[in-house]
This record gives sequence, C-alpha cells and structure tokens, in this order.
Amino acid sequence: MDIRIDGQRLKRDLEELGRIGRDEHGGVSRPSFSPADLEARAWLRTKIEEAGLRYRQDGAGNQFGRLDRPGRTVMAGSHIDTVPNGGMFDGAAGVLAALEAVRRIVEEKVPLGKPLEVASFTDEEGNLVGDFLGSRAFLALLDEKEVRTGRTSFGLPFRDVLSRTGFTADGILAAHKERPELEAYLELHIEQGPVLEEEGLPIGIVERISGKHYRQCAFVGESGHAGTTPLELRRDAFLGLADFALKATQSVAVKHYGSMLTIGRAALHPGSFSVIPGRADFSLDIRSASAEDLAAIEREVLALAGDVAATRGLSFASRVVDSTTPVAVAPRILGLLEEACRDLGYPSMRMTSGAGHDAQILAGACDVGMIFVPSPDGVSHSPAERVDWDALEKGANLLLRALLRLAA
Repeated sequence: MDIRIDGQRLKRDLEELGRIGRDEHGGVSRPSFSPADLEARAWLRTKIEEAGLRYRQDGAGNQFGRLDRPGRTVMAGSHIDTVPNGGMFDGAAGVLAALEAVRRIVEEKVPLGKPLEVASFTDEEGNLVGDFLGSRAFLALLDEKEVRTGRTSFGLPFRDVLSRTGFTADGILAAHKERPELEAYLELHIEQGPVLEEEGLPIGIVERISGKHYRQCAFVGESGHAGTTPLELRRDAFLGLADFALKATQSVAVKHYGSMLTIGRAALHPGSFSVIPGRADFSLDIRSASAEDLAAIEREVLALAGDVAATRGLSFASRVVDSTTPVAVAPRILGLLEEACRDLGYPSMRMTSGAGHDAQILAGACDVGMIFVPSPDGVSHSPAERVDWDALEKGANLLLRALLRLAA
C-alpha cells in the first residue's frame, strides 16, 4: 500500500513543540524533568491520544503510543529533551515523524500483523545522571548508585530533581519490567553534520553508530605566585593539560583516522590571574566506530597522560563517567531501508553516526535502524539548528514504508 505522511502536519507539530522551552537566546532549553519538559510531555500525550493510540508512561518517564496487535513490537521514536539552548529538531523530529507515520497507518486502517509503538525516551542528552537514562532504564542497564545518589550536570542531586516530578529512583530502576518484547526499533534523526548536504542527498542510512568513552580527568601540580616562581621550577597543571591535548589529538589523527578525541570542558584552580594553576580538571571524550580502536585509543591516551605528568612533575587522575559500545546495524534492516528508498525513488548513502543515539542502546534488545536527514550547514545543538523540510518529509515517508514492512 502506497501511503504517505502529511508533511504539513508534521511541520506544524514540530513548530508547536519547538515553542515549548523557547529561551531568551532563541534556542530551546528543555532538559528532562524541567518544567518545560513536563509541559512538552503533556503536549505529546495529547497528540498520542488524539492519534488513536494507547498511551502509557513507564517509571523512567519514557512515553509510548501503542497500536495493539499480537506479536513482538515494532517501535520507532527518539527523544524530546534538549541540551540547554539547543535546537528544535534534534530528537523531536524522530519522535514526531514516528507519530505521524503511525497516525497515517491508523487513518488508512492498514491491517498489521504486529503491534506498533511510538517511543519518546527520557534524557537522551545526558543532563541528569549519564546519557540515555530512559533507554538504559528500558533495558535495565542503569547504575543504581548513580540513580540513587548521583548529581546532575547542573550540580543538583538527582533525588532533588525527582522530588519535584513524581518520578522515583525505584520507579526508574523498575522501568524495564514494563518493556514489551521487541521485533525492531527504528529512529529518524537529523544528521548533525554536513555530509548529506555536501553530497546533495536527502537520506542517510546509518550502518554503524560510534561508541564513546567519556572520562573526567585532572592534572595536579602546585600553585604558586605568577610573578615570583621561575618558569623552570613550576609544576603548572595547565601546561600539562595543554601539552596532553595537543599530543593526544595528533596521536588519534595520525594513528586512528576517523576516530575522535575532544576536550570539551576545562577548569583551572585556583583560577586567579596571578596564580599558577595547581590543578586542571577536564573532560575527555573518545569516540570510534570500532570497538578495537576505541579500546586502543583509551590505552594510548591514558599512557600519554601519565608520561606528560611525569615529565612536568604532575600527577594525573581520571574516572569513567560514561561509555557506550559501537553498534553495527543488522544487514536485514539496512537492506529493508535501502530497498524502500529505491521503491520511493529517494537517493541515499550509507553513513556512520559519530553521535550516540537511543538506537545504540536499544540494539541490546532487538535489531535497530537509523535514518538521517540533512542538517543545513551541519549545525546542531544550537539555536541555529534547522531542517530541510522536503528531506524530512522524505525521511518520514521512508520510516513509514519501513514500519509497514516490519509490522506486516
């Protein structure tokens, strides 16, 4: 059956949701369990129920709209939370494209052999206690200590955030008990990079999702007066960080081309203009589509950090904050998506996702697939984030076609 999504309705939905959490800087600030997020959740529930789907919410706040049938569930979705001052399409496009696809199936009364479910997962962006709180809760992959005693990225105890929402640590940790048996999970997402736009293509079919090792690190030296301590006698923690950052980046670029290393956050202590930094705290984000490369990079850069520390009279310490495993998309899903693209007349290319997604976590329970649509100028996690509406409509039609085949 050749049915298509309503592109104008999908656009209206995205624009409506994009107004919730709009901040003074022109972006969208809707971290999970914030007042804006709770408002967006209520809005999404209404949309799900208006579509004729059975609404449910589990103990982790994951939201679902279900079209009941016997058998294993075919699921599609993403997330509606955002980074602070983010854009209106990252995550939201995937949830609302899935809702539109299933809504069209309901409207056309398409007979199905398996249940369909639209999903919106809590805190994909990691503003609470690690990335992917909702999808990890869905699969019983959470660290119980972090859920009960952890702090959010904003510095607040997570339990204090929960106390204002009605959600509980016990409910989050038990969310997996409500999970249906899954057949497959599909996720549409903006690319968050420039490749599709540069290639002039509307569709990317993700074949691999990179894994990530995220650490919090520190070089520790000795503070001293900036005007009286000779350069050759200093144990400057910042110079250790600067030396390490340059050498580690060069090492990954030369030895592991295509993998990534990023130091996205740094803080010097005591942080005075006239005091030599005695401590440099920093984040270390390592990503690769290869599990072997990911492990090798981590060994190499930690050894390098130790060498830099020894050379400069410093100590080095680090701890793991979060990690994910690279995922290869199942051949049957790749084949199904590429065949559906050909049937629809949409040109496409295979891609690797350097960013993590809920699909990466769901891969532990079922076959997963991802559809990318272009991000104009490659911009994401920013108020300047945009979408090519024609390409988004094509991506949503591809999602619809794939769901029909998987749930037949």
